[in-house]
Amino acid sequence: MPSDPTRNRAPSIRDVARLAGVSYQTVSRVLNDSPNLREETKLRVQQVMDELQYRPNRAARMLVTSRSRTIGIISASSSQYGPASSITAIEQAARAEGYFVNIVNLDGSDRASIERALNHLLDQAIEGLVVIAPQVRVFNTFTEMNLSVPFVTLQSTGTSDHALSVDQIAGARLATRHLIELGHRNIYHLAGPQDWIEAEARMHGFLTEMSEHDVAATAPILGDWTAEFGYFAGRELLRVRDFTAIFSSNDQMALGLMHAIRDAGLDVPGDISIVGFDDIPEARHFWPPLTTVQQDFGELGRRAVELLLNGGGQLGEHPAGIVPDLIVRESTGPSRF
Repeated sequence: MPSDPTRNRAPSIRDVARLAGVSYQTVSRVLNDSPNLREETKLRVQQVMDELQYRPNRAARMLVTSRSRTIGIISASSSQYGPASSITAIEQAARAEGYFVNIVNLDGSDRASIERALNHLLDQAIEGLVVIAPQVRVFNTFTEMNLSVPFVTLQSTGTSDHALSVDQIAGARLATRHLIELGHRNIYHLAGPQDWIEAEARMHGFLTEMSEHDVAATAPILGDWTAEFGYFAGRELLRVRDFTAIFSSNDQMALGLMHAIRDAGLDVPGDISIVGFDDIPEARHFWPPLTTVQQDFGELGRRAVELLLNGGGQLGEHPAGIVPDLIVRESTGPSRF
């Protein structure tokens, strides 16, 4: 009895063809989802591939098709909730279209670091690139480079055919308007780091909404996105307590603020209302549950992949920004003053 030729090695496309009773060209057409196949042939080949646990050799397929079916992502801060959620959304959208994703985290924001990351991805023969970075200087460097692949940048406000955005300014205005409509007039803004595009956009939205309602605004407080800073800022602000509401530029800092307010023996929202930004999964479990601005990262990922597969800049003259939603929970209430 002849031994199983696949016993001591990974099964090949010819093994699949032999056991399915078809040519290896037919197996290749199944792998490439060719429409010119009978359904029963396709099902038989797929069944054999499942039984053998056959996995196509990507390198070999690239030699035949000259395509890697890979999208690259360059991220400058994948540890924060927003960039991490964007990466997850892009990965899911790419897989739905039959693409792999290769992610590189920048080790710096200078041109040399960016070129190293880009060259690594180009060596993988990526077919498109998504740039997720918080600093203006990083985006400026990419726009100055003559990229050989379609690319999309995720930033707060779309300024070119390559830019996709969740409208951070609109989200900040929603949060601020909500507090104003509740009767608050002494509102502070706890902002993010000064060099982050999202922080700048949210600050701009806060100041614009306050101005349009003729409400005086104090200078925003620059934070670092962490709950620890939110707690520190809250302790310092409560020394004077000349405010009834705070719009925090992210949910983690809002959590720290709520902790500081509770430690001072005060109530949220009875004494001070708090609004966050991002709607992290834990926000609904804060005590009280946090009113916050929710971004549709799934839609952002879908649009990014769609834009890339259309050649990087074919969704219209300027792709519209995705408008976020205000999720009203129990951390905001009417002003008592």
